[in-house]
Amino acid sequence: MTDTRQLRARYRRILRFAARYMVLEWWFELVLPRFGLERIAARRRLARAAHIARSFHSLAVDLGGLMIKVGQFMSSRLDVLPGEITRELEGLQDEVPAVDFTLIRESVERELGIPLERAYDYFDATPVAAASFGQVHRARLTPSDAMDVGFSGVVVKVQRPGIADIITVDLAALRRVARWLSRVRFVSRRVDLPALLEEFAVISLREIDYLNEGSNAERFAENFADDPRIGAPDVVWERSTRRILTLADATAIKINDHARLIAAGIDPAEVADELSRAMFEQLFIHRFFHADPHPGNIFVTPADPARADVSTPAWTLTFIDFGMMGEVPENLSRGLQRLIIAAAARDAPGLVASVRDMGILLRTAESAPLERAMGELFDRFGGMGFSELQQVDPQEFRAFGNEFSEVVRTMPFQLPENFLLIIRAVSVTSGVASDLNPGYNVWTAIEPFAARLARNEGGGTVKELAKQALSSAGLILRLPQQLESVATLMQRGQLAVETPSADKRLRAIEQLVRRVLSSVLFTALLIGGILLRATDPTFGLVLMISSALPLTHALFAGVFTRTRLF
Repeated sequence: MTDTRQLRARYRRILRFAARYMVLEWWFELVLPRFGLERIAARRRLARAAHIARSFHSLAVDLGGLMIKVGQFMSSRLDVLPGEITRELEGLQDEVPAVDFTLIRESVERELGIPLERAYDYFDATPVAAASFGQVHRARLTPSDAMDVGFSGVVVKVQRPGIADIITVDLAALRRVARWLSRVRFVSRRVDLPALLEEFAVISLREIDYLNEGSNAERFAENFADDPRIGAPDVVWERSTRRILTLADATAIKINDHARLIAAGIDPAEVADELSRAMFEQLFIHRFFHADPHPGNIFVTPADPARADVSTPAWTLTFIDFGMMGEVPENLSRGLQRLIIAAAARDAPGLVASVRDMGILLRTAESAPLERAMGELFDRFGGMGFSELQQVDPQEFRAFGNEFSEVVRTMPFQLPENFLLIIRAVSVTSGVASDLNPGYNVWTAIEPFAARLARNEGGGTVKELAKQALSSAGLILRLPQQLESVATLMQRGQLAVETPSADKRLRAIEQLVRRVLSSVLFTALLIGGILLRATDPTFGLVLMISSALPLTHALFAGVFTRTRLF
């Protein structure tokens, strides 16, 4: 167990780091502008952010534990932080020092209750990989165990000694920092930091439960049991506990090792397509997905020539490390279906309601501005064919994008549970695939799954569209009566019109929230457009092209706008 004094010193060091840079940003972003020195604050805003990231990088490498995970989350390709920050945090996982083998031996023997030599026929003292929560060693099962499971070569994942205590302390410090930030009105109005941290805590605590990881590996393998192109290592439960996990050795060609892939006669572009297919199948079909598909967690395994036949693929994608897994919530799936139906019916209120149902738009939010913006999208571009859209003045697109962004900045949005993991998984997958194939196109990759979903849900979609049509017919029938009621109120002088306050419209939302929201809207419009292409090609293309607006905002908001932390 980690020394109590060391844990207290760790706790204080994290708080000192956070307090120091919070005060620094408070000085530059609040104090200086009040004295007319806003230009000085803005001039080196990105440089300050990069300096903070560098300092955090050093802190994370020195402390390890959960601080490494925090840095990895911030450096992941979610398109929500400036490149100046993410570049400073890249490579954190590769800098984690290994634990002394004496401690590893003690942990294994304590967990399994027998000497290491009896548990394994061979155990390599040099780790294959060292991570923030544990490290991996190659080993060989005893002949009797190998006979039972059908293989002898294994890898053993051993939890770092005292990591549970370290995570507890780190979470306590981060919770306190979150409470500090929650007292800042700009932050508290736009994001529930304590709730976000609790979700991060749940994910982290699951990662140190290796029995849970083993179950995830088996569930993943079962989902792809009929797919010879996707694999996962078998779990040796007899040599596994909550802190020790023994798996079949699945190491092969690292997915981003172009030279070895080509030497093995494997086309990297084909690997990119297969990776993309595997990830979208996890998201759209199984709704249980690997949330950390970075190159270190995926191998390309060439087929054994001695066992190959015409039905055997030339190679297999093998996923490892199932500690961070995610599920697509039921309400998110239902909300996405409603969004597509509303888009097909050009129903702006219905579209906004579907976003609200998914939990992205808070139920207390005033939805009228967003409904008007979506209605304007339908009115201005909904009836145009692709050739007509190509002839639209680019300035008109930019003007609409600016208006749309202004509305978005006034809306209180939040991410549904697991949505951050979904964005992370898609983003990392897209990055790996693009590295394998510079011509990779995520639009083309997602289309087969969109079509498959449309076929699977076709009956339900038709029923929903029928309900939508009946609802619209009812609205038309009630319209004369409603107009008469409005006229009566106007005659009496009792007609009240509510508009959002000017101050609320002028507030800037933190750049992180703006860009994540734009990513959400891009995904929704893109998938909606792809699904509609089969039944309404024109409007499907309209939605797909319109998705470029929030995508552009997500990618370049940090370049053309100032970021305010307070």
